[in-house]
Amino acid sequence: MTYDEFTSAQSFTLEELIGFAYGRLVDDPPRHFDARLPAPPFLMVDRITSVTTEGKGGLITAEHDIRLDDWYFQCHMPGDPVMPGCLYLDGIWQLLGFYCVWRRGLGSGRALGCDEVSFNGQVRPFNRMIRYEIRVRRFSHLSGSGSSIVIADGDLSVDGETVMTVRGARTGLFKDIAYRDYPRQSRHAVGGMIKERI
Repeated sequence: MTYDEFTSAQSFTLEELIGFAYGRLVDDPPRHFDARLPAPPFLMVDRITSVTTEGKGGLITAEHDIRLDDWYFQCHMPGDPVMPGCLYLDGIWQLLGFYCVWRRGLGSGRALGCDEVSFNGQVRPFNRMIRYEIRVRRFSHLSGSGSSIVIADGDLSVDGETVMTVRGARTGLFKDIAYRDYPRQSRHAVGGMIKERI
């Protein structure tokens, strides 16, 4: 699809999300179109059912199908399989990074934290589906650095029951930090603070 088609689409299939993860979804990407989603099995979203804007905010709804043989059930925890809560939160960060790119932000995505997380339940192997409902409070392009930041609140439910609530989740896009030549050692081979980019 073209970049204009990408930024005007209001839903995305699993095939499209995997294409985005590998940098193959947009045929005519602009310079600094570096953001990616994680590839499966770490991709925590199977489809974005709706993504919309409203002023500086917006709404994202997405779904993730639970599979009996999901990798995290095999190791967390033997004899008591449960989806790790950190993966719930990572799914929200993944969606917020995607939202930044969809709003025409450029650069590589990074999770920036959250203010509050509450866990009210669990995801088990015979659950069927996770649903994300994310309310974007603010999306901003930072003109000085070219970075973008999104702040949102979200709920994650499994089979209709809310099991996690997050407030003040933050994700940003930053230019010129992509480490495309992995595993070669190069200027982006070592991490640390993202300085002077916000």
